[in-house]
Amino acid sequence: MTVPAAVFRAGAEEARAVRPVMTTLPPVSYAGAVPRPAGSLFGPVTADIEEADRIFSATLAAYRSPFGPLIQHLKHYRGKRLRPALLLLTAKACGTVAPAHHTLAAAVEMIHTATLVHDDVLDEAEVRRHVPTVNAGWGNKVSILLGDMLFTHAFHLTSTVDGRACQLIGEATNRVCAGELRQVCERGNLDLTEADYFTIIEGKTAALTECCGRLGGLYAGVSEEVAGRLAHSARSLGLAFQIADDLLDLVGDEQTAGKTLGTDLGQQKLTLPVIHCLNRLPGVEAENLRDAIRKGGPDLGGGVLAAMEKTQSLAYARRRAEDFARTARQELECLPRSECRSILEALTEWSIRREK
Repeated sequence: MTVPAAVFRAGAEEARAVRPVMTTLPPVSYAGAVPRPAGSLFGPVTADIEEADRIFSATLAAYRSPFGPLIQHLKHYRGKRLRPALLLLTAKACGTVAPAHHTLAAAVEMIHTATLVHDDVLDEAEVRRHVPTVNAGWGNKVSILLGDMLFTHAFHLTSTVDGRACQLIGEATNRVCAGELRQVCERGNLDLTEADYFTIIEGKTAALTECCGRLGGLYAGVSEEVAGRLAHSARSLGLAFQIADDLLDLVGDEQTAGKTLGTDLGQQKLTLPVIHCLNRLPGVEAENLRDAIRKGGPDLGGGVLAAMEKTQSLAYARRRAEDFARTARQELECLPRSECRSILEALTEWSIRREK
């Protein structure tokens, strides 16, 4: 039995009214910029992001006549621009942003948008960035076909760069899809391990950010070794980002986040804090919690949050996110000091402090 997101959130809100389960994240000191909303960090590559946006829109221009409202609605799925910005900031930190970078940035944003459209179908989500999802407005069939169309256009766009770009983006997208498929197949597996969890998010989230770091460096002319370190930095950023996202799904505010929350546990998709909690609880208590997750019910949210407070599982997940963010910053030391490197460092901090 799955738990409706509204029911889970009601329980979570009740638990928060009794005790502060999660407050703002504690500050972490490091030699970098102070975290700000992602968009405000992108100043040095604002024009480059606009060019990538232009390519994105031009690629879909032919469909505005038959599917105008649907194509127009995609703008609501393109909020943070984290992946194209990551690619472009990396390129500029390496010395140059070439036309290939604009095309590749548009392609990775197209792939990411496709995954969001499909994710909303999988999660039965009704809201994304404060507006109805595609599946809420047009249904699952349209959503699946729209996501497929975005994928195919992304690959066609990448083919205009060169074969290596196709190979790298194709490999990353394969890993994204495999990660998503693994997560769906593991629904209801309440014995999921941390290793299983990290295998899933290394695919569904970190594969594409890793690809952005590598592409940004390679097409700016850096060595394979430096490109590898930039890829590792971006991979670690992606892992930190996803752990933070999973925490938001449990304890975030839906109005602030601008999307449907509470879907992971409601669909019996275990994330890091829940896995840690189940592993830390005494045997009988852990089995009782698993039974509660299977059965669902109006008290599930409060019960799970109370158990995670007891095992300090939210704090554990935050520490793991901070570790990955720290690794991401360390790998950036292969770059010379510059404004863009400082921004990349700040993005690692923003990724785990954000509220949406």
